[in-house]
Amino acid sequence: MAETGDWSRHSRYSDPGRFASLLDAVPTDIPGLSAVARNVIVHYRASGHELPAATRKDVNSRWLAAMLETDQKRHGKPLTEFREPTEQVQGCCRDHTLFCVGVLRQHGIPARSLVGFSDYSGQGYSNDHVIVEAYDARLERWVRFDPEIPEPIDGLPTPHDVPAGADAPFRTAAEVWKGCRTGSLNPNQFGTGPGSELGGMWFIHNYVLLQLAHRYGDELLLWDWWGAMSLPGGPDDATLELLDDLADQLISVGSTGPPADSNSPDVLLRERYRGDKRLHPGRSVTQYSPYGDAPITANLVEPEQAG
Repeated sequence: MAETGDWSRHSRYSDPGRFASLLDAVPTDIPGLSAVARNVIVHYRASGHELPAATRKDVNSRWLAAMLETDQKRHGKPLTEFREPTEQVQGCCRDHTLFCVGVLRQHGIPARSLVGFSDYSGQGYSNDHVIVEAYDARLERWVRFDPEIPEPIDGLPTPHDVPAGADAPFRTAAEVWKGCRTGSLNPNQFGTGPGSELGGMWFIHNYVLLQLAHRYGDELLLWDWWGAMSLPGGPDDATLELLDDLADQLISVGSTGPPADSNSPDVLLRERYRGDKRLHPGRSVTQYSPYGDAPITANLVEPEQAG
């Protein structure tokens, strides 16, 4: 599993289960793979289409196997064959990324999701975002790509090889946290959109924990809440110190691998994540809703065990 540090193996979330053969038939080149992800999954609020209310519950499909089951119930055909946007699985950047990560891992290619903020929306603001990191054995480095962006755009001329670094068009949550804590970045410029209450330090704090979880195979929903996460008005001083330390570690490990050496800082951070109940989700999370529905307790069980 990916949580062992070998990102060429499936996590519980990226495992396609009985739909593995569907992923076997998907291309692994970045443009081709990204196109299939956009063919299967439609962004629930940024697609430009009026999507049916009857399928909005799709956004809570935390397992790739569940997304594929939904798709096949509607279409029953290869993932490369055209789907009308209104009949696609409703999701977001996390889901486009999980799909790509699942395909790449299915083909034995190390891949993982990367949580942070992008500044190429054209709003003069950095939106919460998730993109893919895949290891290119030919280049001997991790390559970041945004599966939602098919062609170069202003602010992102290379969507299939997104630059890394503190001043890049996509910053990790840890980089943003560090910048806000040192005063070089304004936390009010980071969140779900200009003027949204879902932004600022408490929100960035939670995304650092999401970044950590996604790195080690818990590719959770962006509206899941657990452990040391904060609600508006937080975090407290003790949690600030914890997050400062975690952000430093996440920045330090960067794009290491694959897989991590047995004595590497990456292994130490993974062990810290697994051993600290404040950091990993355990058996359940509080699942909020992008539609404002009442929060629920969601059990993190395997797809085949879900009732």
